[in-house]
Amino acid sequence: MNIVDISKQRYTTKHYDKNKRIPAEQLAQLLEVIRNSPTSVNSQPGHFFVIDNDQARAKIMPAIMEPNQQRIADASHTIIFCVKSPLSEQHLQNLLAQEDKDGRFTSAEDKQMMDQGRRMFVEYNSNTPQCQLEWEAKQLYISLGQLLFAATAIGVDSTAMEGFDKAKMDEVLDLNQQGLRSVLVVTLGYRSADDSNASRPKSRLPKEQIFTQL
Repeated sequence: MNIVDISKQRYTTKHYDKNKRIPAEQLAQLLEVIRNSPTSVNSQPGHFFVIDNDQARAKIMPAIMEPNQQRIADASHTIIFCVKSPLSEQHLQNLLAQEDKDGRFTSAEDKQMMDQGRRMFVEYNSNTPQCQLEWEAKQLYISLGQLLFAATAIGVDSTAMEGFDKAKMDEVLDLNQQGLRSVLVVTLGYRSADDSNASRPKSRLPKEQIFTQL
């Protein structure tokens, strides 16, 4: 299947088959796609909670808006996308140490330049705590796009959700104590036989209306 076919096949799943589970090997692939997703200046601000059992689902359910609760209940897995808030000095040092360990630097000067450049860009996007939070959240939406595409490519259905109470999610997962903030929720699994959205034609504006060739 080529990439255009994958993009056409992907849709927002409304109803999941609660009896179908994503194989462990495929879930591991999808989590690795998230881990490998690009982020601005390799800032890697994301932290991801993987929900795969009834006890965990019940824990987050009070934060989920009613129209989305059945999807959470029936999906094979749910992932809560969070960001580090604030982006701490410890995190910046950890990034640099990992890059050094992974062999990304050819010299001490190269390492210093990377550190200084990243710090400059973090500062540029951190005029206020809210500015930094919004900048970090943008990185997670890159990961979201990669995940949705990858899931479709291996036959896994998905639903991206902003329909949840972020403050409540932060509370039930004790995120503030962990220096984290919730941003979005994604369910993964397999569509049910009665998912009407699966048979609806995809509707997109024609290319003439959205592309301008300069």
